[in-house]
Formats: sequence, C-alpha cells, structure tokens
Amino acid sequence: MRDGKFEEKGKEALLAHVRRLAEDARERHGPLSPETLARILEDRRVVRYRTALRFDEEGLREGEFAWLEALGEDPSEGFLLHIHPAFEDRPDLNPLLAVYYVPSIDYGDVATHVEAETFGSILADLDRDAYYAILCEAADSLGQ
Repeated sequence: MRDGKFEEKGKEALLAHVRRLAEDARERHGPLSPETLARILEDRRVVRYRTALRFDEEGLREGEFAWLEALGEDPSEGFLLHIHPAFEDRPDLNPLLAVYYVPSIDYGDVATHVEAETFGSILADLDRDAYYAILCEAADSLGQ
C-alpha cells in the first residue's frame, strides 16, 4: 500500500475511533455538563491520562481560550488543562472548551482539530460546525 493511502486509512481509523469513544462517553456519562466533565476526566476508558483543570491565564497565547500542559516527558505523568479564567463562571461553556483537548491527551500530536471538533461535538450533541462556532466565539470573546 502506498504511503499516502496508508496514511489516509490511518486518519480514517483514528476518526472512527474518536467518534466511538465520544459516543460511548456520552452514553455512559450523559449530556455534557460540569458534573459529567468531571466524570469523563476520571474515566480512563475516555481520557487515557490523568488530567486536571485550572482556570488561569498562565501560558495562554493571544486568542487562545485554553492550552494543554504536559506534566512530564511521558504522558503517564498527566496533563494540566489551563482554561482562561473568563470561562470559570460559565458552566454552560467551560465543559465544551475542555473536551476539545481530550483527543490530544489520548493521541498526542496525531490528533488534529478534526478529531477534537468531532469528539467535542458528539459529547455536546451538536453538529461539528455549530460546535466549532462556539469555540470561535469563545476565543473571540477574549478580545486579546
């Protein structure tokens, strides 16, 4: 099989896996909320590595609503997800922002925005374009 075709099959398989993972998580934990987000982050069937949330601006670049910090060289050491403090009192929004990063936690650099948007939109029970629009609006609201 040619490298390009092999790579394309790999991307398709990853996206299918991300879809199943999100569907299973939604079925097990219910509609996305701060409470279900906490359960999802503790569920190693969904989020492979320990991940904590912190609402702060540390390390955020202009236009970012969040960023994922590895806590060591190996993913098993866990992650810290920094979310802009403007979203701390937005329980309707901060779970949507957080779940965008789950594919990056689970799959590292192999996961792209496509997997992140797919995963988040399924958990949020939104179409991918609507979910993406919410993310863009959140970033734009920071006015950085």
